[in-house]
Amino acid sequence: MKINELIGNFKIWTSNEENKLLEKLKLPVKLRHLSEHDQVGIQALIRKSLVTKVGQEDPTVVANEKYKN
Repeated sequence: MKINELIGNFKIWTSNEENKLLEKLKLPVKLRHLSEHDQVGIQALIRKSLVTKVGQEDPTVVANEKYKN
């Protein structure tokens, strides 16, 4: 039996606040344009692989395609 058959529906847990941040990221946004509080939340979402950061000097962040609502 495969693990995918046992798991069925796999979803990464997110808080209400993280869900609101994901809603803001339907389009790419420069990280510096977000508040410091939101930037901390975005870093958590990046670690959960729900958000992708593009660039090093002036990064842009966007929600991963499969997690967009």
